[in-house]
Amino acid sequence: MGNAWSDFSYNLHGILQAFPPKSQFSIDQIPDLTGRVVIVTGGNVGIGHETCKALLMHNAKVYLAARSKEKALNAITLLKEQTGKETIFLELDLSDLHSVKTAAEEFLSKEHELHILFNNAGVMWAPLDLLTKQGYDLQFGTNAIGHFAFTEFLMPALLAGVVSSPDHHTRIVTTSSSAGYVGKIDFDAIRDGPARRKLSTSQLYFNSKLANGIVANQTAKRYADKGIISVSLNPGNFVRTELGRYASPFLLFFLDKIVVPASTGALTQLYAGTMPEALNHNGAYFIPWARVGRFREEAYDDILGEKMWKYLEGEVKKHTS
Repeated sequence: MGNAWSDFSYNLHGILQAFPPKSQFSIDQIPDLTGRVVIVTGGNVGIGHETCKALLMHNAKVYLAARSKEKALNAITLLKEQTGKETIFLELDLSDLHSVKTAAEEFLSKEHELHILFNNAGVMWAPLDLLTKQGYDLQFGTNAIGHFAFTEFLMPALLAGVVSSPDHHTRIVTTSSSAGYVGKIDFDAIRDGPARRKLSTSQLYFNSKLANGIVANQTAKRYADKGIISVSLNPGNFVRTELGRYASPFLLFFLDKIVVPASTGALTQLYAGTMPEALNHNGAYFIPWARVGRFREEAYDDILGEKMWKYLEGEVKKHTS
C-alpha cells in the first residue's frame, strides 16, 4: 500500500507540472555571456534549438552537438538568420560510446574551457527492438549513459572553466522529465534481456529520466567543492519537440492540440544554466517555469546514486578504454 500510494503521489506531482503558473523569468533577463563557451546536445531542434538561439543572442560561444550533420548544419544556418551569430557543429551520437568519446576529444582539441553544458538531447518511446551500439536499451543508453560519459569526458574543460568564469562556477544542466516521477531503476533492464523485454517502451523512458536526476544529483555532490554546479529539470509536460518521433499519428495529433512552444520549454534550462540565482541550488530539480522543485526521492538516495555511478563508470570504461 505504501509503495502504491507513493507512486500515485509522484505521478500526481508530475501531472500537476503540466499546469505551471506564468513564468517570472524571460530570456531578456539572461546576463551577457561574452567569453562563455557552451555545448548544447540536441541543439538542432526543439528546446535545444531555442536554447542555442537565446545563448547566441547573449553573446555565448555555442557548440551545437548532434548526430545528424545535415540537420545540424540546417539548424546552424537558421540560427545565423535568427541571431546573426555563428554556431559550431560538434558531431555526437549519444547512442554510441565511441562517438561520445570522439566528440569530447574533438571539443577538447579546440577548447581548453567549457562553462555551461546542456545535456538536452533525448529519445522517447523508442521501439523495443532498438538498442545502442553497445547493446543497451536505446532510451537509457542515449538519455543516461551517453550523457554521463560525455560529461565525464568533458570534465577537464569544465574544471578549467571554473577559473575563467565570472561567477567562478561552471554548470551542467541535464534535461530530465516529469516522466521520471514514475521511473524505477532496474539494473537488469538496462541491457537487452528478459527483464528489459518485460517493460513497456514508456516505462523504459521513465526509468531513463529518473536516472538523469540521480546522475545530476551525484555529479553535484562529487564536484561541488571544485566549483561545478549540476542540476536536472522538467522542461514542461507538453512542449513542442521531436521527442515524439516514435509516437503514433493519433497521439501526435492529440499532443499537437495542447503543446506549448519550444521557446517556452527552454526557459527552465536557460534559467538554470545562466542566471546567478541558480547557483544557490546545486543538485536541485527545476520545474516549469524556472522554479525549484523536488524530484522523486530516489534521486537523492546516496546508496542508489553510488550504485548507479559505479555501474555507469564501469560500463563506459569497459567500452572506451
